[in-house]
Amino acid sequence: MPPNTTASTGDKPGKSGRKKGRKARLIVLVLVLAVIGGIAYGSYWSVSTVRASFPQTEGTITVPGLSGPVDVKRDGYGVPQIYADSPEDLFMAQGFVQAQDRFYEMDVRRHMTAGRLSEMFGKSQVDNDAFLRTLGWHRIAQQEYDKKLSDSTKKYLQAYTRGVNAYLKDKKAEDISLEYAALGFTSHYTPQPWTPVDSVAWLKAMAWDLRGNMRDEIDRALMTSRLGPQQIKDLYPDYPYSRNKPIVTEGQYDALAQAFEAGGSDSSSGSGTGLSSGTGLGGAGGGTTGTGMGTAGTGITGGVPAGGTTGSAGSGLQSQLLGLRTVMQDLPTAVGINGSGIGSNSWVVAGKYTITGKPLLANDPHLSPSLPGVWYQMGLHCRTVSAKCPFDVTGYTFAGMPGVVIGHNQAIAWGLTNSGVDVTDLYLEKISGDGYLRDGKTLPFRTREETIKVAGGASKRIVVRETQDGMPLLSDRDDELVQVGKKATVDTVAPDRGDGYAVALKWTALEPGTTMDAVFAIDRATDFSEFREAAALFDVPSQNLIYADTKNNIGYTLPGRIPIRAEGDDGSIPAPGWDSKYDWTGYIEQDELPYEYNPKRGYIVTANQAVVDPDTYPYTLTTDWGYGTRSQRITDLIQSKIDGGGKISTDDMRQMQMDNSSEIAKLLVPMLLKIDIDDTDVRQAQKLLEGWDYTQDPDSAAAAYFNAVWRNILKLAFGDKLPKELRVEGECLWVEPADKTGPVDDTSKVRECGERAPDQAQPDGGDRWFEVVRNLVEKPNSDWWKAPASGTRPKADNRDQLFKRAMIDARWELTAKLGKDIDTWNWGRLHRLFLKNQTLGTEGPGFLQYILNRGPWKLGGGEAAVDATGWNAAGGYDVVNVPSMRMVVNLADLDKSKWINLTGASGHAYSAHYTDQTDLWAKGELLPWSYSSKAVDQSTHDTLVLKP
Repeated sequence: MPPNTTASTGDKPGKSGRKKGRKARLIVLVLVLAVIGGIAYGSYWSVSTVRASFPQTEGTITVPGLSGPVDVKRDGYGVPQIYADSPEDLFMAQGFVQAQDRFYEMDVRRHMTAGRLSEMFGKSQVDNDAFLRTLGWHRIAQQEYDKKLSDSTKKYLQAYTRGVNAYLKDKKAEDISLEYAALGFTSHYTPQPWTPVDSVAWLKAMAWDLRGNMRDEIDRALMTSRLGPQQIKDLYPDYPYSRNKPIVTEGQYDALAQAFEAGGSDSSSGSGTGLSSGTGLGGAGGGTTGTGMGTAGTGITGGVPAGGTTGSAGSGLQSQLLGLRTVMQDLPTAVGINGSGIGSNSWVVAGKYTITGKPLLANDPHLSPSLPGVWYQMGLHCRTVSAKCPFDVTGYTFAGMPGVVIGHNQAIAWGLTNSGVDVTDLYLEKISGDGYLRDGKTLPFRTREETIKVAGGASKRIVVRETQDGMPLLSDRDDELVQVGKKATVDTVAPDRGDGYAVALKWTALEPGTTMDAVFAIDRATDFSEFREAAALFDVPSQNLIYADTKNNIGYTLPGRIPIRAEGDDGSIPAPGWDSKYDWTGYIEQDELPYEYNPKRGYIVTANQAVVDPDTYPYTLTTDWGYGTRSQRITDLIQSKIDGGGKISTDDMRQMQMDNSSEIAKLLVPMLLKIDIDDTDVRQAQKLLEGWDYTQDPDSAAAAYFNAVWRNILKLAFGDKLPKELRVEGECLWVEPADKTGPVDDTSKVRECGERAPDQAQPDGGDRWFEVVRNLVEKPNSDWWKAPASGTRPKADNRDQLFKRAMIDARWELTAKLGKDIDTWNWGRLHRLFLKNQTLGTEGPGFLQYILNRGPWKLGGGEAAVDATGWNAAGGYDVVNVPSMRMVVNLADLDKSKWINLTGASGHAYSAHYTDQTDLWAKGELLPWSYSSKAVDQSTHDTLVLKP
């Protein structure tokens, strides 16, 4: 029986904030009917069938194409360390071994990046494929491979491809993975050979999920239908530079810094006043500010003037942007949650503050949970490191891609966090006949025809339109969006509607790049100079890279292809495509991007906060940083250790990763305790907060109650005030009525449905709402704190009344969820992690879900905590993003480094290594990370020799 399966526990995941009934289903109805109606469960899913796809991990396998023998040494968790005498053999073996463990996952990924999911899963994926073909990830990856990548990178990709295909040779689909056996019920799908471009295209999926503020750009535009400029500013407050420090405070920008400080730089776009100043399509600046919640401006989204009603002139374009938001949200996730909830932690401490006397480096990227986990642990070792075979590297990579993405080699270590730099812009294009308007002229679209093959059905042809500079029309992918665009209205600065409007995407990843070169270059870098030179090739997605080396140096660099926008355009809302003055004017030069090297403070922290203070840097990188809640907490933990005269150990770094303190609780709990509560049962819950230290342990009743209060504050304060497109209907519960008397009584409950809640998941890792509320609590009579009566619940006219109602609602919500006895409450019962196979484990037949899925795990941590087990107020408390792995690298003795993965090495459901690291991960434990040949030999459990 699978351990920790949903079926075995009877628990079911709660609703998520994401739209239900979406089209992104990776299972067809025919599969369900065939399985239920046709094959007997016991006979087909025999042990021999399941185990047929397990990899051989001992003995010898002949692999044609190798030039010499390769050793694959796996530890007790199935993590492979590969030893070879040439880089070609090394990467060929990497492809073979990853295919052994994870080929089904690799196959699904390459079909997604190529817009070919329908070939595997049928007509349910046609719309997704059409959107992905419009983006053209695989086409761009092919151009990268043909024109941009170095000869050595191509050689390594070709070797990796040979290894994957050597594994696939002569294998039936059902011998590769049990998922193929399940797909065999409904189609005759056979995996095709791997190609080098399949590996390169995966980087486009990663870039998409880490693309920055595109959703914020849409959301702000949608808000103008109902909110005025001040209300929108309330919901997107300025970054608190004085409280939460940016990454770079002692950085070098080479000659650029001196020129800027001297007032001599003329390359700056400035900090950007943005289009909200009333120019262009800004909209918000052109309307009525007002003090209420219903006034809005005119502009790109056609907000209503004062006295108007929502849904008037601009409702067509509002619907178009909403449709685009929904299409993007429905796409299958790659490494994140489609740009929402993405965050990560990384930090490095110099040797002068560590027990070892050498740097310690920690990293834990926050991504959506999946099964198998997105990361694949391994080591790649040349038996003799030389110019001809320069690799001796270990860490985390992706199944389907050669090299190591995060980890260390013999000289340096590095980690990644998402920078959040704005590299996408939406443009509103004025359609004119078969072309589009551009500076008063009509230009023809570039078009191409794509054929989408559909398993079990007829192929579908689509036409992709792009502007002359390569921006695809995303709105073409939905017939309703096209019709809406024909009726859309914008403000008076726009040209006459004519044939309507369309939405196009400008994105750095739609240009061929060199990120694949960067992976190999970083893997073999030996000092900070080589590291920065290698990182400069990492053009998309833009990431924060931290660094440490065995010579006691630490550093940081921000690479990436980062656009320079026209003065006054900060990229925060869609821009007018018909006016060339809103074009990007170029890209920031690599030697002008921020970096730090051995800062005096002795540590560097990156956790999606602002990279630089805009007062000291001439370019606008984004207006949508994370707000620094996690980064400042990590900084405070490090500084407190230093101030106390202590030295930081590897285990200190681990404990910091598991810090679950709630920063918003520190702000709100003193206020909540001052509220006079008459109801004895609610007062009983309020008392849980007395003396609470704000830690969110799984067994904490106080954490459960506070987070329920927080959720209800968000629902009451913001839910019904946002445009309906940006909120999710609250769930209905049987709760105790507000006017009840006497003790809690199950017989007195009534059914009440929760207010709409804002979608809490944000690219900044969830702390935007913290900052919103932090600012608004200083305005106790703000209109945001007003809430109408609902059912038996009284209205709220100010902050304290709304807080009181949230406390009451939270008490009865938890009574319904956890029971009337407060002594049985704990945060872990609410805050659960379910791991789901991202294809057949999502909507497949029950027994397939039983086989493929695992959970729940009861977790601590929370939204915007360092232990960032995020949840979404719109959908409940279940975990929606997690630290997808954790590592601590010890540069004094690399064999004393530690690591853990969310799941395990294997993608095979009944393998011992499917989720064998998850229990340890949930407890915050780390595993030994062997690196030297001696340490690897000591930890080796199985040895496989691949021979020519």
